[in-house]
Amino acid sequence: MRQVAFHRPSIGPEEEREVLDTLRSGWITTGPKAKRFEKEFAEYVGAKHALAVAHCTGALHLALWALGIGPGDEVITTPFTFTATAEILGYLGARPVFVDIDPGTFNINPARIEEALESGANKKVRALLPVHFAGQTCDMDRILKIARDYDLKIVEDAAHAAGSARHMDGRGMAKVGAIGDLTCFSFYATKNFTTAEGGMITTEDDALAEKIAVASLHGMNKDAWKRYDQSGSWYYEIHDLGFKYNLSDVHAAIGVAQLKRSDEFMRRRTEIARAYSDAFRADESLQAPYSEPGIEHAWHLYVLRLRPERLRIGRNQFVEILRERGVGCSVHCIPLHTMHYYQRSYGYRNGDFPVAEDVFSRCFSLPIYYAMSDEDVNYVIETVLSIVRENRR
Repeated sequence: MRQVAFHRPSIGPEEEREVLDTLRSGWITTGPKAKRFEKEFAEYVGAKHALAVAHCTGALHLALWALGIGPGDEVITTPFTFTATAEILGYLGARPVFVDIDPGTFNINPARIEEALESGANKKVRALLPVHFAGQTCDMDRILKIARDYDLKIVEDAAHAAGSARHMDGRGMAKVGAIGDLTCFSFYATKNFTTAEGGMITTEDDALAEKIAVASLHGMNKDAWKRYDQSGSWYYEIHDLGFKYNLSDVHAAIGVAQLKRSDEFMRRRTEIARAYSDAFRADESLQAPYSEPGIEHAWHLYVLRLRPERLRIGRNQFVEILRERGVGCSVHCIPLHTMHYYQRSYGYRNGDFPVAEDVFSRCFSLPIYYAMSDEDVNYVIETVLSIVRENRR
């Protein structure tokens, strides 16, 4: 039986060379390679500043902290995301205000944002935290307008969206990373391109970039990493409250090599997504993902939905059969408002966000990554369709 992993990173000679170069240099923690990665990533997304950090969770924490989000403040976001998006608000003493998602894109629904602001129930909202789910950008024109109308800041959770872009009113195609006030990326092992563990914050704001650069390494002056090389000094100053969120040069070395291949990776993911959708779109038991016009979808995830009224089995059984037949898959995402912590801490309940709950109950994510062969893709397609045929009502 063929085995197709849910994900396998594409690490090759370029990554090996960059890592060996770093190891042989004698400098393995935050240093010149991290700075190079920041510069090249800023150019890639078209942002003025890029700041490399240990992970996207840390990026989100730093971004909201730099904006002054603190105890008693509220931030509007989506429940249809990984817990990191909302848990960092707990670090700051702020409250997540969840609103429902669009049933087509699974992204935060701007109409629900407006309702939450107009209701009068959320009087301490200071920022919007949209999540570009699966690699498809949110409706940023409308979200930017809402932010202007209500004097709110925007922090984008782009953990899924490195490389994605959207046609913006008055500016043409804009890559995620150069749209909101701050954008946070993930380079975790399963992401479109990886540093094994790592993240990045991009911004156009000089003051925010300076504040984050200092805070990411214990509040020390931003060139403190140089204190151990010949050009540096042992002396350092603590300028502000700080955290331990710096990215090592070993991780950055992988990122430097992976970034060069990012467009190649994205092209292959797009090919696989197109093959999947072409195969599944005609089957009435399945609902292929929707990609909005004017979008360059990063295809971090390919999320397929079942129409349960047409099948004798549910999503959980479908996923188990796929795994038994050698197809790795997962489910993205369990809505946060259904989790004990968010119910206990913020008073959310099952049923609060019916669109997110409906999508979750029917969806699962199929393998989609550069290293998949055409034979792998065909096997996934054939296995999904055979399960459907066997279990059709």
